[in-house]
Formats: sequence, structure tokens, C-alpha cells
Amino acid sequence: MTTQTVRGRRRATGPASEYPVAEAVMTVRPRDAHRDARRRRSLFSQVTEFAAASGVGQKAGIALAATGLVLTVTVPSTGPMTSTADTGNPAAAAVAAQPEVSAAASAKIDFNRTTVATKGDPDGKLKQLLSAQSAGTITRAASTGSLGAPLEQMVTASPFGFRVSPITGGAGEFHRGQDYAAQCGTSVFAAASGTVTFSGWHPYGGGNRVVIDHGNGLETTYNHLSSSSVQVGQKVSRGDVVALSGTTGASTGCHLHFEVMVNGEVVDPLGWL
Repeated sequence: MTTQTVRGRRRATGPASEYPVAEAVMTVRPRDAHRDARRRRSLFSQVTEFAAASGVGQKAGIALAATGLVLTVTVPSTGPMTSTADTGNPAAAAVAAQPEVSAAASAKIDFNRTTVATKGDPDGKLKQLLSAQSAGTITRAASTGSLGAPLEQMVTASPFGFRVSPITGGAGEFHRGQDYAAQCGTSVFAAASGTVTFSGWHPYGGGNRVVIDHGNGLETTYNHLSSSSVQVGQKVSRGDVVALSGTTGASTGCHLHFEVMVNGEVVDPLGWL
């Protein structure tokens, strides 16, 4: 029985009926024998095992490195390949057919810099050319650029070949080298490494003269010098100062007369510079 309250709610006047009691249902899930072991393993171990199982070891390694973890990868070492007499295995037969490579005990390996011919090593290029053949058989295409400039500034005053003599005024004089304008006292450089074979006065118009032998028939000469700083037998390197320009001998003014000789005969220096 209920009564109406002032606020409109009904209040039970009799004993309340008992609410039904829900029965607790206990479902027993099968126990995972590896669950506790997984919980005890570190995060690092779990991630690496997952990476190995899924084939993404490289990506996992990158991810671990990004998080600050260190991943150690063991790369199996390799040894020499050996073969056995397995005629049924095509791969083994192919390996067995490879010839054995060996070298004699007296074999020599030469790492000499002169065997290297590059733009950064012009002396090496020249020595390689001269060691392979006589200077007289070298083509102009191969020789061009193999000699260095004998002056810091190369200003042609008179070219190689026939010309009008600046001394006599006669036509048909054969000019044996290239004349380059240079004030007296300008440094003259060795065009390449070699041995000085002459340093002194040239009786046939060259004035003070220096001759450098570069080997295999190639020589360079420097003429009308005001002075020289080298002696016969001296070894010089490309770019060494060997003299100072001048106007000695059959000369009408300060300049350098530069010659290139191949097997004793003068050739156009432009074929080597």
C-alpha cells in the first residue's frame, strides 16, 4: 500500500519486495603459459623478437636507434670459398672450375708516382710518355701540354719557323724556338724535371744558355739569359728557377728564347707546351 507525499512521490507503506540477486558468473579463461614470460621480458627484447619474426629488422633497427636504444647486429664473417669434388652440384662444379691465381715470389709491385698520368701530375704524364717510347715517335696530340711554361706570363714575341731576321733584316732566317717577351731579370723556370747538361756561354748567338735533359731524347734550352743559377749535372724539378731572362748574345732586347729539342733536332715548342 502506498501513500501520496506532499511533493508527489509515493511512499511504500508495506515491506519492500526483495530485489532479485544476480548470480555471479565466473568464466575461467584458459591460462596462457607464455604470458608471464612475456611480461618479464624487457621492451627491447620484445621489439627485437618481433622484428626478427616479421622480417623488418632494418626498419626496427632504425626505430630503436631513434628512441635511443642500441641495437647490436652480428654480421657473420666470411671466409675463403672452398669447393669439394661434388659433381652433382652445379654451383660447386663452377667454383671448382675457377683457375687458381698466384704470383711468383720475385714479382714486384710498383707504386711509383711517375706511372700515374693525370692532369694533376704533368711530370708523371711526361715521364710515362718518355718511358714508353722515344721522344721522336710521340705524336703532337700526346705531347701537347706535357711541358710547363718557362715564364709566369707567356707573351709571344717571335714564333718558331722561318722569319725576317731582326738583326740583319734578311728574309728566310729559320728561328729555332719561341721568343717570349720578358723584362731582364724575370725568373725562368724549368719546363720539366731533368738534369742540367749545359750552363754557360753559347758561341752561336744564344748568349748565356741553359740546357736541361728530360730523358729519352727530349731537351729544353733557355737562351739570352742575364744569369743562371744551376750547374752541369744538377737535378732540377718542374717549376724550379734555373735562370733570369736577359738580352745576351744575338739579341735585340730583353726576352727569353725557348727551344725544345727531340733527338738533337729543334721542334716547335708549342707542340709540347
